[in-house]
Amino acid sequence: MPHKLDGSREYRSFIDGLSAVGDTGYIIEGYATTFDVPYDFGMYGAKECILSTALDGADMSDVIMQLNHEGTPLARLSNATLELTRDSHGLHVKADIGGCQAGRDNYEAIKNGLITRMSWGFSIADGGYEWDEATKTSTITKISKVFDVSIVSIPANENTEIHARSYLDGVIEEVQRESLLRKQKRARLALKAKALNIR
Repeated sequence: MPHKLDGSREYRSFIDGLSAVGDTGYIIEGYATTFDVPYDFGMYGAKECILSTALDGADMSDVIMQLNHEGTPLARLSNATLELTRDSHGLHVKADIGGCQAGRDNYEAIKNGLITRMSWGFSIADGGYEWDEATKTSTITKISKVFDVSIVSIPANENTEIHARSYLDGVIEEVQRESLLRKQKRARLALKAKALNIR
């Protein structure tokens, strides 16, 4: 169930913004929420759905990333270690959490499959919530502010995800691509040489 710290923040155990995340070797990526698809939420068969337009105009000026909505910030929009992007699936998050020991420890927990889901803390705008009694579905239509995105032990939305990405993944992929291009070039040259020798 959602809980509120100060009467205005909503939290969901399941992120539009910057694209300048560096790479200290501790990059994590995933989805903090999904859009337009109801998911099980609460008791008695209740569901919740976040509309893809709910974040239009929302204040996301300084979102932080935490573990279970508390403790040391692991990444932050304002210092370009956190990137939030909306796409057709949901709210994609990319973060470099190598700037503190807590971040590096949590990277290892994600890498080892101990933490696999996300959550986020937000406030709903006035009139930004609808309830359908027939389907027992609450729909969030408008969010006024996003406070944090968190990696979590127990999610509300099982459709969220978080993964550790090794810095070497990108390097290895680039090396493999260059190697393939070299092989293709050699094959083309060999065919050309063979064609010239036949004549």
